[in-house]
Amino acid sequence: MAEETHRFDVSLVTPEGAAWEGDAEMIVVPGVDGDIGVLSRHAPLVATLKAGSTRIYVDRAREEVREFATGAGFFKVELDRALALVDDAIAADEIDEARAELERVEAGESDADRWQLQQQIRHAENQLAVLGRPAG
Repeated sequence: MAEETHRFDVSLVTPEGAAWEGDAEMIVVPGVDGDIGVLSRHAPLVATLKAGSTRIYVDRAREEVREFATGAGFFKVELDRALALVDDAIAADEIDEARAELERVEAGESDADRWQLQQQIRHAENQLAVLGRPAG
């Protein structure tokens, strides 16, 4: 007997709008204390997110995964819905390496508070890591 796959509603949202919305089998987000993986029927959850890699597993059997370099934000799971609200989300196939390098340099000159500055730098480095290139 084939294993039944459960899907649920997933939204990755930035201040500019939805970066990705649809049904998925699993989402993995960068929680402040480590990665958080969620499948359908997960218990309710609210968490703070740090800049990192967010992966949406649309179809694990076909290895269909959407990966995003995401900024800091919040994550909520309720019923059969997961919502990630983040500062920024850039799809792995849309990352501009030169822009990410520039953002990393500019973040060092920012007057933002220390945590926000660290998250900006981490987000820029994460974009490069998602591309498979070392930062710095």
